[in-house]
Amino acid sequence: MLALSAQGILPKVDYAIFADTGWEPRAVYSHLDRLEREIARPAGIPVLRVSSGNIRNDALDPDHRFASMPLYVLNKDGNPGMTRRQCTGEYKIKPIKKKVREILGYPYPTRIPKGVFVEQWVGISTDEFHRAKDADVKYMRNRHPLIDLGWSRSDCIRYLASLGLADTPKSSCLGCPFHGNSQWRNIRDNSPAEWEDVVEFDAAIRKGNARANATGNRLLGEAFLHRSRVPLSEVPIDHVTAAEWAAMQQELTESGPDLEELEELEQGVFDGCSPWACRGEVEPVQDDFGLAS
Repeated sequence: MLALSAQGILPKVDYAIFADTGWEPRAVYSHLDRLEREIARPAGIPVLRVSSGNIRNDALDPDHRFASMPLYVLNKDGNPGMTRRQCTGEYKIKPIKKKVREILGYPYPTRIPKGVFVEQWVGISTDEFHRAKDADVKYMRNRHPLIDLGWSRSDCIRYLASLGLADTPKSSCLGCPFHGNSQWRNIRDNSPAEWEDVVEFDAAIRKGNARANATGNRLLGEAFLHRSRVPLSEVPIDHVTAAEWAAMQQELTESGPDLEELEELEQGVFDGCSPWACRGEVEPVQDDFGLAS
């Protein structure tokens, strides 16, 4: 959407907002720098980076209030469970709303007058049109330009490739529990240092986040990043799951991707997390950009 706006295919937006959880892959930060340098800045579109802190550090800090990640839990009786997901709201939606209020000139807790709002673009494609929703506050009104254009995810991939951005990485926390095996493989095989980081974090949160432990609210079972509820270092992530195969077959059926697109699918190109479409809810693919005008 940012590139479409910069090229004049879509109206020019006033701002692009990146919600930074502090624990994105290095490739995402490099890509963001490139987008700002090569696309946004020449078009006169400011890229605003907002944050509520570093989600990894906060989870391991006993003195810091922490909005829980959706960790997979194995209870003492052997039954599976899951902790609440609060991270998207705390580390993505909250800082974006704060910045939008500042842009409008009404920082919290100032009341925003009726009729004052931003138009927010949400990157939902036709593949997930049923995910298009209205904003939950009156000072933000959602619009879905990709649906208006009739663009699917494959159309987006082709467009990015035409701009030399075929290597666009997925934006999500390194240790997001909603990663599939393909995303875990991608981290392990292409970024050993980041793989070591997530393996260490997985071991560190076995009893839940540090704040809960410090206040005596320990988990009754054990927490894990992987849905198998096995330590990440031991999970057979080379196994291609039924969900992965189903996703690839769907793409083959609906649009017939070429070899490069198929390779991207196999690498988990559609893994990702955004403020308005968390992958954990089987939401659509998009970057962590809120575009307002």
